[in-house]
Amino acid sequence: MSETPVDIAIIGGGLVGASLAVALAPLIERDGLRVAVIEASELSANGAQPSFDERSSAIAYGSRAHFETMGIWSRLATRAAPIHDIEVSQRGAMGRTHLSCREVGTPSLGYVLPNAFLGQVLHERLSHMSIDWHCPARVEAIAPAVDGHRLILNNGRVLHAGLTVLADGGRSGLKASLGIGTDRHDYEQHALIANIETAREHHGWALERFTEEGAMALLPLRERRMALIWTRPPDIIETTLAMSDHDFLEALQSRLGTRLGRFQRVGTRHVYPLSMSRAREQSRPHLAVLGNAAHAIHPVAGQGFNLALRGVMDLSAAIEAALEAGRTPGEAMTMADFEQRRQSDRDLIMQASDTLVRLFELELPGISRARGAALGLFNLATPLKRALIRRAMGMARH
Repeated sequence: MSETPVDIAIIGGGLVGASLAVALAPLIERDGLRVAVIEASELSANGAQPSFDERSSAIAYGSRAHFETMGIWSRLATRAAPIHDIEVSQRGAMGRTHLSCREVGTPSLGYVLPNAFLGQVLHERLSHMSIDWHCPARVEAIAPAVDGHRLILNNGRVLHAGLTVLADGGRSGLKASLGIGTDRHDYEQHALIANIETAREHHGWALERFTEEGAMALLPLRERRMALIWTRPPDIIETTLAMSDHDFLEALQSRLGTRLGRFQRVGTRHVYPLSMSRAREQSRPHLAVLGNAAHAIHPVAGQGFNLALRGVMDLSAAIEAALEAGRTPGEAMTMADFEQRRQSDRDLIMQASDTLVRLFELELPGISRARGAALGLFNLATPLKRALIRRAMGMARH
């Protein structure tokens, strides 16, 4: 079979893969970079009406800057709900921390965006770009070749890619076929997600509360809706799912209080198990791994997609630097540059997220009181708090 040469093949056209393709747009136009995107799922039609149950992602303020660089933020802003304040507390203990965008002089700490709308905007941008689009199509086989990889697609096409990017999610079988293993830690918790309607306006407030069963978070959506993330042990998650809407809202109210008035409505509830995972190799010559294929973290701090997006931007920057130096996107020096850009950010966020979860899972005499005191003291430590806010916002990378 004849092979079609491409400079970069992105396997996965979801939020991460599509973001990378859009980030590469200037290089496609300026340097004639040939990029192929392979997506297995047929995309839904654009313009679908939003529903009460639409799923959302937390977007840090630093991620807004990345979308501005891509030229799509003005469109995304039409559906983005800003996060102005975050209150972090522990159930049954004194002491809390209040984080505010006013402390760092930005209009928000971040935003909450509907996933479907973000995907729609990214694909609208892709439809106006000069890329090789394979959808629906699946990579049936991948094998190292001279100066790249040979990709055999189920639509009969064969590509020779100088750089292959795996952005096909946490269940990617392509990593294993290339001999890349994954380290995984099971938190023995499940996350229940749903949208909630509140009696009062939230005014951009987000709530995060640690309980004896796990962390809970409410993130502001547009109007009086909020996105709920409720982590619970697997032995009681089925009971939580089976509750009537009334009983579910009462249980939620008893744990989160009445700052936002009475909870009025809950949408469809979904559950997924929580674990931390990390690919043992995230780059090698002619190969990069991004998004959930590279790493997955606990949703406790809302950093998952933001960490993935920074990986997208670091890879784009490494490719741009390589082209300016007369190198190819996939050669060893380019991939080493990408890994150097990623390592400290990735390691710090993964370790911090895991440490936070383990800290609030500890059950020792007096530990709850100590955690409450620590939250209260942190709230008073203005310089430290400001530095950590900026780090969580993706505005202080090192």
